[in-house]
Amino acid sequence: MKKLFVLFTGLSLTAAATAQSWGIDNAHSSVNFAVTHMVVSEVNGNFKDFTADVKSEKPDFSDLSTTFTIQTASVNTDNENRDKHLKGEDFFFAEKFPTITFKSSSVKKVNDKNLELAGDLTLRGVTKKVKWDVKYNGTIKDAKGVSHAGFKATTTINRKDYGVSWNKTLDAGGVTVSDEVAITVNVELKSK
Repeated sequence: MKKLFVLFTGLSLTAAATAQSWGIDNAHSSVNFAVTHMVVSEVNGNFKDFTADVKSEKPDFSDLSTTFTIQTASVNTDNENRDKHLKGEDFFFAEKFPTITFKSSSVKKVNDKNLELAGDLTLRGVTKKVKWDVKYNGTIKDAKGVSHAGFKATTTINRKDYGVSWNKTLDAGGVTVSDEVAITVNVELKSK
């Protein structure tokens, strides 16, 4: 029995040692969001400052685990006044809540190119379960032998679930900003 325990421990340590660590290539990655404005149009924005740590033992990433962190003050919608409002108390309240984080808890392989990633999204100090639809675009090595892997992840959240409830009612009906926020993350990873 003791030999089996030693063998199992050795195998577990070997498996853990083979887990590949990946970092994000920020120059080729983006974090984007979209909301409906005044019922009739869509306004897009993004975050300029984000980091990710990804681990996976399997080449198809069907066992990946990740922690993703976004700096809320880096929000950008190409409109200075709107960005200032988004950083304030009505929305992200960046001074008090400087980060948005996602920590994965499970991953499910849907098919060769698609995964379902679940985990905890924390925004303004509120944590909720979120599921992402993830498309795996493949892995390739560059001229220096460094592996790169690409993904596109999408989800939709209700901002009110996170205490972001600012809005204005329109005279013609409807509201200024939709409750639903569509999020799209395009990620290129580099092996560490």
